[in-house]
Amino acid sequence: MTNSTHEQANSAVPERAGRKEWTALVVLMLPLLLVSMDVSVLYFAVPAISADLAPSGTQQLWIFDIYAFVLAGLLMTMGSLGDRIGRRKLLMFGALAFGAASLTAAYAGSAELLIAARAVLGIGGATLMPSTMALVRTMFRDAGQRAKAIGIWSGVMVAGVALGSVMSGVLVEHFWWGSVFLVNLPAMVLLLLLAPVLIPESKDPEPGRFDLLSVPLSMAAVLPLVYGVKEIAAEGLEPAYVASLAVGLVFTALFVHRQRTTESPLISPALFRGRGFAPAVLLNLVASLAMMGSAYFTTQYLQSVLGKSALEAALWALLPSVPIGFAAPVATALVQRGVNRASVVATGFVVSASGFGLLTLTGTDALWTVLASAALLACGAVIIGSQLTDLALGSAPAEKAGAASSLLETGQEFGGALGMALLGSIGNAVYRGEIPDTAPAEARETLGGALAVAREMPDKAASAMTDAAREAFTSGMQVAALAGAAVLIASAVVAATTLRRIKPAEEPAKVLA
Repeated sequence: MTNSTHEQANSAVPERAGRKEWTALVVLMLPLLLVSMDVSVLYFAVPAISADLAPSGTQQLWIFDIYAFVLAGLLMTMGSLGDRIGRRKLLMFGALAFGAASLTAAYAGSAELLIAARAVLGIGGATLMPSTMALVRTMFRDAGQRAKAIGIWSGVMVAGVALGSVMSGVLVEHFWWGSVFLVNLPAMVLLLLLAPVLIPESKDPEPGRFDLLSVPLSMAAVLPLVYGVKEIAAEGLEPAYVASLAVGLVFTALFVHRQRTTESPLISPALFRGRGFAPAVLLNLVASLAMMGSAYFTTQYLQSVLGKSALEAALWALLPSVPIGFAAPVATALVQRGVNRASVVATGFVVSASGFGLLTLTGTDALWTVLASAALLACGAVIIGSQLTDLALGSAPAEKAGAASSLLETGQEFGGALGMALLGSIGNAVYRGEIPDTAPAEARETLGGALAVAREMPDKAASAMTDAAREAFTSGMQVAALAGAAVLIASAVVAATTLRRIKPAEEPAKVLA
């Protein structure tokens, strides 16, 4: 009897996870939390790093950005590699690399060494994220248990981004900047010790050869796209950034062609034959677009409009994370009680849209309105993410769980960059239209620039400039929020129509031919 036939024969009664699997899930959440925290963990450490290592402006940008770029560029490669060599094996390799890079970064004596360490952290993160999700898919074969586990996974990932900036602020205030990296070490050591005991190995029994050409093609597709949209969000439609997008699109076409024509693709096109997979990836991208697009405004609002310090703003920003712990379990319970998943996902989009709706009503002194808006956006995003992740992984065979996970996460990375670019561009256009033409050029570009200019002005002129800039920024945020709400309402309609007839996948799924 072949492996696939054997699995199909046992699919009638899915094996339920026990205490060992749930304990293993807790262990898996450690690397996930740290990888998501590393996106924002340098938030407060930059001044101390600048004073100690004296990086140039370009080096400082790379210290920030290299982690996210390497992570996004390698997700698809690492997801597919895990399917071939074993997800637990790749997870442990990633934990070792992440721990070693964290130690190197903590004691880096130069900006160049810190950039290199952050790049290795990105490599480690690219192995850890799809491995954790894929292992959840293979450990929890019962659909109901898997949905609960994925809900926990989604909540931890969102909470980690919020927690990273706060933890960095606390650590830098009491220790030196390298402590923001050392905090990774105990968790990685614990993972290396417990993973062989608690986490079962899993991989594709018939993976085929590893297509080496697809690796540079995937990176050449993802990296220019992510770079282009991030820089357009920050600098506007400069020719170099538009060219970066064009290069990325060309390599995307080449990558897709390679996957459709090679015998052993990095990302099997057959994944998209599962009825729920493609809609889940695309709708999840939109949810990430909304979440990161809103964060672009709310973080600036707390600091630059309300005038709070960076640490105060980060602590206030933790409050909207509290309801996240309830959002995914409630959504999962509703689906398990018979509510159609399409209705739950559509409701998640409506909840997030209502968060944008609150932002359209925000003035220049509306702390609680902004926090309520962020809470609604986050809750909606977790509802959407948990259900669409479960749908996508349930639609994909367990043998391709790593590749499926990596596509979801690559979509999230791209969606986040796109959200900041699109909504940020709308907000910046409104801001520039409302700032008087007589204002200095720096003040007409960004709110931060206006506040910097105001600090050099006499008191009366400074007050007028600050008020005008804050009003203009808030107006831009309102218009961008209106656009974001429209996108989310449209997505709710798409989710309600495309997902309605998709049934939960049976476990375990068949091996792809």
